[in-house]
Amino acid sequence: MLLAVDIGNSATKFGLFEGDTLTEKFSIPTKRNTSAGEIKRDVGERLGSVESAIVCSVVPELEGAMYEFVRNAIGIGPTFVDNYFDFGLKVNYEPLESLGTDRLVAAFSAVEKYGAPCIVCSLGTATTIDVVSESREFIGGLIAPGMDAMAEALHAKASKLPKVEVVKPESVIGNSTNGAIQSGVYYGYVAMLEGLISRIRKESGISKVVGTGGNAVSVSADLDGIMTVDFDLTLNGLGILAKR
Repeated sequence: MLLAVDIGNSATKFGLFEGDTLTEKFSIPTKRNTSAGEIKRDVGERLGSVESAIVCSVVPELEGAMYEFVRNAIGIGPTFVDNYFDFGLKVNYEPLESLGTDRLVAAFSAVEKYGAPCIVCSLGTATTIDVVSESREFIGGLIAPGMDAMAEALHAKASKLPKVEVVKPESVIGNSTNGAIQSGVYYGYVAMLEGLISRIRKESGISKVVGTGGNAVSVSADLDGIMTVDFDLTLNGLGILAKR
């Protein structure tokens, strides 16, 4: 059995593969100053009989603890994916080291499953939208705030505005401060995505859009069907990379 781990800014996702099939998945909160012992406590007994592991991370502070946890749990250290893996993509990004590895894994996975060309949206703590051409060239993309970051920024920069739970409000027009913030963040985020995807489609000539990440499911219904949501895109990409 293969263990795939996607260390994100807010959550760390674990996937267990038997052959090509993702048989189980779960997540724990990402804690930057955690230890291998704390990861073991959060994961519990859910790993089963794992023989190998592969990890994608955007949180360097957590990588040492994750390596130690996996090595202790299965007897061998995990493989950490970096930007020099063979993704089967020509990567047009400068400098390559500055590109988030999660963006490459998601783009690779989208091309493997849905084909090229495609636009890949990862909607989490940050919003990234990347473009892969018909010739499998990773052209580049953009980075914008996620919904939680938008809400936190309002609270941090405006003393009288409370921090609110980011949920879809019943109405665009809020009749309370909390409701107005929720509406502005949620529908503002949806409008931002619609506008960015529209501009990228116009500039690239690519129509296919694949979305993943914690906010993909919640907003996809309000994006008028322009996005295919694949919540397991990164985990499945790691599973394919492990076979290589």
